Amino acid sequence: MKIAAAAYPLDFLPDWESYKTKLGDWVARAADDGADLLVFPEYGAMELASLGGAEVAADLEAALHEVIRHEAAVIDLHCQLAHTHGVYILGASGPAWAEAPRPVNRAILYGPTGVIGHQDKQIMTRFEREDWDIAPGQGLRVFDTALGKLGVIICYDSEFPLLARALVDSGAEILLAPSATEAPAGYNRVKIGAMARALENQCIAVHSPTVGAADWCPAVDMNTGAAAIYGPPDLGFPDTGILAQTALDVPGWASAEISLEAIARVRSSGAVLNHAHWSEQHARISLQVEHCKPL
Repeated sequence: MKIAAAAYPLDFLPDWESYKTKLGDWVARAADDGADLLVFPEYGAMELASLGGAEVAADLEAALHEVIRHEAAVIDLHCQLAHTHGVYILGASGPAWAEAPRPVNRAILYGPTGVIGHQDKQIMTRFEREDWDIAPGQGLRVFDTALGKLGVIICYDSEFPLLARALVDSGAEILLAPSATEAPAGYNRVKIGAMARALENQCIAVHSPTVGAADWCPAVDMNTGAAAIYGPPDLGFPDTGILAQTALDVPGWASAEISLEAIARVRSSGAVLNHAHWSEQHARISLQVEHCKPL
């Protein structure tokens, strides 16, 4: 299969038709290049806040509600595009209502026949907790698709190995890591996290970030990143683990051919067997930790 990860810029949109045209162009470009699975970034949906006007987009709380207002239309549009092009799409995440009293950060997975399901972000960053009041989602999901079993680790979630491991233990072979990071340090945290998850689970990790300035919306006013597709640096994969990567802060698609057979092969015959040996950690850490003092 071919996977495409978007380095996606946020635009101030004059109307819904502008968004429809933009998203349609992005999907068509990747699909025409042969992509089967398209991944868009965390909080890419925040550009919809601009449809409420500059004052709404500039207000953290009002922007949330404006994006949520377009949820049904966004879902319909993604379903149409996935069906038309015969692809799977992880839509850009955005605020959505769940059982919590505050919005969650939700990414929806679409297939050629419609919505497959959604994943809500599990662990909130300081900004989401302290300034924006975004609620954590409840539970992880593995999506069993014709392309394989997919898991989603949204931005900060990618930095917590036990979340990814729970998905892998439930069968995930490909981890999708959409992100939105303001500074180079934040981008590198997610990049390193996604690469580490690919290493320790001997799987594919797909990193899709927002890029560029969007100073009209304080929630996503500056965005740094490069889209990439990572694998374990071992048998059948590049020595760097990087299968494809865009230039830093340049909009576009990073695309790579991957196979589930390659994942199975490295897990069974790699130079190291991180995936198989994961459980050995439990025996080691169950032993008492010794504190050694200098003589």
